[in-house]
Amino acid sequence: MAASQRGISFIGLLFLGVVLAFAAIVGAKVTPTFTEFMSIQKAVKKAAADGDTVPAVRASFDRTAAVDYIDSITGKDLEVTKVNDKVVVNFAYDKEIPLFGPAYLLIKYRGSSASGYN
Repeated sequence: MAASQRGISFIGLLFLGVVLAFAAIVGAKVTPTFTEFMSIQKAVKKAAADGDTVPAVRASFDRTAAVDYIDSITGKDLEVTKVNDKVVVNFAYDKEIPLFGPAYLLIKYRGSSASGYN
């Protein structure tokens, strides 16, 4: 009796390779935007802790943004409010990542200096 063969066909292997390559390309393009988001989150928390007025918070963010190479948002894009005598800074921005041809990946980043207000 002949044993049945198991495994993946060449076409299946090719398809798996294309899917993995596409995932790697998208991951390589998304990683820098996520790294920038984390830098913005850190800068917003620092600005909220340093400033007690709206101009002071925005100036603090702009100084940190210049050092950390943040160019997606500026201090003017921040929404500064007070909650229970604590400065809370919110931000939101969209990032378009070109994939191929007319196809883009849109990521909507949102964050806050207060953990309960995201």
